Amino acid sequence: MDQTERKSITINVGEGLDPPKNNRGLFMELPKRKSPRLPHFDYASDHYYFVTICSSEKKCIFGEPNNLNVIGKITEKHIQNLSNHHTGVKVDKYVIMPNHIHMIIILGCEPNNTNTVKLDTVIGLLKSGITREIHQKHPNTKIWQRSFHDHIIRNQQAYEKIWLYIESNPQIWDKDCFYELIEENSY
Repeated sequence: MDQTERKSITINVGEGLDPPKNNRGLFMELPKRKSPRLPHFDYASDHYYFVTICSSEKKCIFGEPNNLNVIGKITEKHIQNLSNHHTGVKVDKYVIMPNHIHMIIILGCEPNNTNTVKLDTVIGLLKSGITREIHQKHPNTKIWQRSFHDHIIRNQQAYEKIWLYIESNPQIWDKDCFYELIEENSY
């Protein structure tokens, strides 16, 4: 983006403090983060979504896929209870990997559904609920990477391919793009 195209923003700071300045003595503008969501898509609409949530710095904090540690078990409990907290929301398939989670989430899964909750709200509440419980035992543990990745599942063929990917993910962990050797931790 050209310097002339940028819009300036106002930064409110405490008395006696100035916002950061660049090397020419002008106030710096904060970068605008691009949203990963489709701009005109209604994320509260009835759809199937493939969601990936990563741990902070992609650290292996959940244990192994078939041997979850305390943090992994807390995470699993919250995923399994997600439908109890949101009407019309269902987790169809999930896997908790050492440093990330894959899920198929359905919005609008009940007949005559009046769901108005958006996908980012569901994920935000899931992440905050997990964090709140983990912080009771491990108060300084950073759990999540900012945001999440989602993909709108548009047809049966895509659904089956994603479902199989989630199902087989533990067996192909060493080939996964998030792969990292699991370090011993106290969880």
